[in-house]
Amino acid sequence: MRIAATYENGEIFQHFGHTEEFKIYDIEEGRIVGERVLGTAGQGHGALAGLLLREGVEVLICGGIGGGAQGALAEAGIELLGGVSGGADDAVRAYLAGNLSYDPQVRCHHHDHGEGHGCGNHDHGEGHGCGTCCH
Repeated sequence: MRIAATYENGEIFQHFGHTEEFKIYDIEEGRIVGERVLGTAGQGHGALAGLLLREGVEVLICGGIGGGAQGALAEAGIELLGGVSGGADDAVRAYLAGNLSYDPQVRCHHHDHGEGHGCGNHDHGEGHGCGTCCH
């Protein structure tokens, strides 16, 4: 099994669509047997689901995530565990132990503006005001 976590400085990064790195964990018999950090090469939003799919990821642990990204992950067959914060390694160990605290209804309401919303109303450069939500 392969698990990915949005990643920044050892912590779960809180904005899926803007994550620059994932930490990838290889799991065998309920134990972490390998781990590495994977850069996103500037890919964002919907392309990230494809990147994870190509890497063989089956489970994603992240902070905030918007509806479009949730749909892309579901289409790719990747289980989503959102609304998680804290250390990435700790979150994966908690998942393996069956006691990861996550929010199955996690949603980035800030971006939830209906059909066809392309974030045209948001500045995704310096000072991005989305807080902890993401696509």
